[in-house]
Amino acid sequence: MNPPILSPLDELGLSLTRRRFFERGSHVLGGAALAALLAQDSALGNTATPPIDGVQRVAGAIGPHFAPRAKHVIYLHMVGGPPQQDMFDYKPQMKDWYDKDLPESIRNGQRLTTMTSGQSRFPIAPSKFSFSRHGQNGMWVTDLLPHTAKMVDEMCFIRSMHTEAINHEPAITYMQTGNQITGRPCLGAWLSYGLGSLNKDLPTFVVLVAKPTNNEQNQAIGARLWGSGFLPGEHAGVSFRSAGDPILYINNPPGVSAEVRRKTLDGLQALNQRTLQQLGDPETQTRISQYEMAFRMQSSVPELTDLASEPESTFALYGEEAKKPGTFANTALMARRMVERGVRFVQVYINNWDHHGNIAGRLPSQCKDIDQPCYGLIQDLKARGLLDETLVIWGGEFGRTVYSQGGLSKENYGRDHHPRCFTMWMAGGGSRPGQIYGETDDFSYNIVKDPVHIRDFHATVLQLMGFDHERFTYRHLGLDQKLTGVEHARIIPDLIA
Repeated sequence: MNPPILSPLDELGLSLTRRRFFERGSHVLGGAALAALLAQDSALGNTATPPIDGVQRVAGAIGPHFAPRAKHVIYLHMVGGPPQQDMFDYKPQMKDWYDKDLPESIRNGQRLTTMTSGQSRFPIAPSKFSFSRHGQNGMWVTDLLPHTAKMVDEMCFIRSMHTEAINHEPAITYMQTGNQITGRPCLGAWLSYGLGSLNKDLPTFVVLVAKPTNNEQNQAIGARLWGSGFLPGEHAGVSFRSAGDPILYINNPPGVSAEVRRKTLDGLQALNQRTLQQLGDPETQTRISQYEMAFRMQSSVPELTDLASEPESTFALYGEEAKKPGTFANTALMARRMVERGVRFVQVYINNWDHHGNIAGRLPSQCKDIDQPCYGLIQDLKARGLLDETLVIWGGEFGRTVYSQGGLSKENYGRDHHPRCFTMWMAGGGSRPGQIYGETDDFSYNIVKDPVHIRDFHATVLQLMGFDHERFTYRHLGLDQKLTGVEHARIIPDLIA
């Protein structure tokens, strides 16, 4: 009797089933031995650490290792690299160095980008902007940020961030994913995997891209930055658009009712469930859950993005630009509305911080775009009782050089990429308010006290979110992969309240 003829799909399913049986079977004896040892340990009193009281665990998430200080993150990324010495790292000594060459003892053989490596000299460009001291901590802030200056005692400044990456693509990838090579999970994806969703009708991880007023020097911003990498696809960020439907195809096409859409999705789910049973591919389960999420978002997203219910006092706080979709002020307000509704991680990008030239013309515009909205966001979260549980992060992928790129005058100049030191800040979410951490030399070129590497920053953020960065792993390619990678990373206690 001839064996039945199977379709290629059925053959593949059987093959995978056999392969998985033997793969799993190879661990049966080991699993039994482990169970016996665990039982023996229990009898001896060597039990595993019990679940921590007060830790909110979400179905489908691995859960935190200890009680988190924050439930949400709003990450405001300034794409291009803000010039720290023109904003937060005041260096008045440089006025005496105007147009003098950067000493080789300061540069110390640092690798330069191709944009300035061919310059015959590296003339010092002191900041043309005025600075003032603010708050009880006496933080120096550019006068271009008057609203930010009012809340420095609520912020945690890090003036000693550093990285190895010197070009945008690897640098922003490093800052977002912990690795200069694309294809790894970003911070938002890791926290989605670890903490799960607080609202089944909205994505766990949302991405907003704001439009700067000036678009002189934009960098590419793409989905590679909010991908899930080797984590299940459901943990990738969902990008909301600033014009038209917030999410493509979220609304039914003309003539298609909600009942028809529901029936269509039920049919697709039945087919996908069959495929899942046959192949066991976890991405099929992701597809099923994402279809269902999209259906639920048809009602939740319009309510989320409709600002008609916001009182005029909200727009007085964030600025009138908050009424215009796509502006930074609008995305800051949207970020508050999202965490208010349970979105776990909101990633905001705003471009045009790549100041190779015309700082005099561009930096005032960039600062105006972000100044009042950042202030409004933090004050709004605070007033609603959300700041303690929401970590707000601000920063770019690297800093800028103290020497000028291209032409130099006291009224205008440009700055090249600089990975050796740059400034970031945090607020809320268990970060230490009023902290000014780290110091740079008189040139804002080298760190002289308390350096903070990207790995250290990530480890500290994970600590605030309830995770030990050494134990927060995902098995991939035979390795226990971590956001902080294989090199040493340390938590910075002085950044934690």
